Amino acid sequence: KNFIIPGLIVLILAIISALIASLTISREWERGTMETLMTTPLRPWELIAGKIIPYLFIGLFDVLMTAAVGYFIFSVPIKGSFAEFYLLALLFLTGTSGLGILISTATKAQVLSVQVAMVVTYLPSFILSDFMFPIKNMPVLLQGVTYLIPAKYLIVIIKGIALKGIGITMLWTQVVFLLVFTIIVLFICSRKLKLQLTDD
Repeated sequence: KNFIIPGLIVLILAIISALIASLTISREWERGTMETLMTTPLRPWELIAGKIIPYLFIGLFDVLMTAAVGYFIFSVPIKGSFAEFYLLALLFLTGTSGLGILISTATKAQVLSVQVAMVVTYLPSFILSDFMFPIKNMPVLLQGVTYLIPAKYLIVIIKGIALKGIGITMLWTQVVFLLVFTIIVLFICSRKLKLQLTDD
């Protein structure tokens, strides 16, 4: 249970944040309200922030719920700082929610957005994050691909904080990878949305 529950928490957070966020921009296109947004002096990053913040609160509530279930029902210990775990989960949620919005911006259709989000988040997070299958037993090529999976880093962080009681100072590599992933995703999302607003 100490091995499975932290991985399940990450899997749940990845799916929920990306899946819900993937419906945001595509819903605007389908309803025809995106044209109204284009007439306002709204900047791309402001639109992204407005869309992503509500889902971050939902994700943070999910963090509390899943951590509480793991601690009180399955007796998974939390030996380290819960505040550090919460802040790093927020960083992860920001990146995955941004990925969902990027998918939504690219597809412009809710059904397609959900399908792409499931393929991009659920399958890689389940198979390539060291959750179910050890990365060291994978082919070298797949081991390289796992470095692109953000869930891999959060799983290491959760296990380190909860099970070993270590802090950010010993997990800085995973934190840097998550931070870089989040910045790149939000930057690409902002550029993609800016091009669409300019072209249309």
